[in-house]
Amino acid sequence: MPKTQKKRKQERKTSYKKRFGMLKSEKARIVIRKTNKYLTVQYVESHEAQDKVIFGVSSKDLLKHGWPKELEGSLKSLSAGYLTGYLFGKSAVAKKVEVGIIDIGLQRNIHKGRIYSVVKGIVDAGFDVPHSENVFPSQDRIEGKHLKEPVMKAFEQVKEKLK
Repeated sequence: MPKTQKKRKQERKTSYKKRFGMLKSEKARIVIRKTNKYLTVQYVESHEAQDKVIFGVSSKDLLKHGWPKELEGSLKSLSAGYLTGYLFGKSAVAKKVEVGIIDIGLQRNIHKGRIYSVVKGIVDAGFDVPHSENVFPSQDRIEGKHLKEPVMKAFEQVKEKLK
């Protein structure tokens, strides 16, 4: 008789092999997820295989910190990802959270992509995350120099407010 898969594995939401490896480390996880419009970053602790979200930040929160409303469609860009990670890192340092490991879930591991721009923001904010420098996007792409002028200005304004 064939073995039935777990529901979350059938729905392609959870890789239990990766999850088990992260749970064995007994470190808190920094969960980075992409939606159709936003990027979310959450600090998650696990006790006895039960996850508890301690705090989280969404790229939608950048609107509260000066990101222009007319650029709301670009809240998933590399620049917005970096600023979301930076905001998360600053709040983590303020809450005196020490260390965490990155959990990207079932998303593709694309070097120099949005997920790694979030990680770069977290690292630049002073949070301790195991990482490699060669996976981060270039500083020009993070600052939005490949995008239109308003995005570059918005990036600089929000970064100044977050410091």
